[in-house]
Amino acid sequence: MKIQINGKQIDVGAALTEHVESHLVNSVKKYSEQPINANVTFSKNGHEFICDISVHLSTGLNAQAKGRADDVYDSFEGAISRLETQLRRYKRRLKGHHKDRSKDPIEVWGVPSYVIASSTDMDEPDTLKPVIVAEMETNVQSLSVGEAVMQMELTSANMLVFRNTTHGGVNVVHTREDGNIGWIDPRNIK
Repeated sequence: MKIQINGKQIDVGAALTEHVESHLVNSVKKYSEQPINANVTFSKNGHEFICDISVHLSTGLNAQAKGRADDVYDSFEGAISRLETQLRRYKRRLKGHHKDRSKDPIEVWGVPSYVIASSTDMDEPDTLKPVIVAEMETNVQSLSVGEAVMQMELTSANMLVFRNTTHGGVNVVHTREDGNIGWIDPRNIK
């Protein structure tokens, strides 16, 4: 597994790098057969250290976790603990509910994504056409609904757009205000 360790306005020393590499490899290999790569980023916000961990798994899914603490090592321990919990849950689900999925990596399509200026940033527009601030590319994965929910939980996202493997249409899963998961499937529109 390739591990990249960065510091944002923090010098990441050899001792911290060695600690992160040894613990991350042991933790991820417990729950994932072949992790591909991992990115660990340390930053500081006031007196607090923040550790962001992102692991790309061989199945094509990504797992992300964040830890915050007054000590840089404690921030990493918090993040790795959360990551282990996510991977443990992922492994159980994969064994129990997703046996039919082939071992091939998940298909990914790069699709255009736009950032639109909010209406509070400008005066009353002459037309209803929104002002595009930025254009990017976003990856849309081909997943089952269960895998999409799992991916959304692994990345701690509130919403995930995916291509449904059942019928090939674009679907959305999202976290509702009541804590449940919502699923939007527009193919049933008549």
